[in-house]
Amino acid sequence: MSAADTDQYREGIRLFNEEEFFECHDVLEELWAETDGPEKKMIQGLIQAAISLFHFGNENFGGAKKLYITARKLLDVFPPDAMGIALDDFLVDYELCFRELLANTETYPTTVVLQDELVPKIRWLEAPGE
Repeated sequence: MSAADTDQYREGIRLFNEEEFFECHDVLEELWAETDGPEKKMIQGLIQAAISLFHFGNENFGGAKKLYITARKLLDVFPPDAMGIALDDFLVDYELCFRELLANTETYPTTVVLQDELVPKIRWLEAPGE
């Protein structure tokens, strides 16, 4: 069974979309530990994306930037439909969410905030279980 076909993966994506980023990290980390092959890197990228957003929301801008960059390095190599999600759409929205923070050159930005309307969601290519 592929990691993408597990209840744990679906739960991790649900938590991400509910903006429960730390809980998403916990669920996907368990799955990551049990996964081999290319899916392991994809799950790691999703975990880092979740924690980058967690840090961004808590104004840990350095941690948010660092994890954004590592998440992108991991996720950018996958096809647009990897593991049953619209990864290409997610990555576009993810970059848009981080654009202002990435462009900011201050060591401790004071004008950057995580904008709720820009927080990316992960869209299924088809509903899980179909």
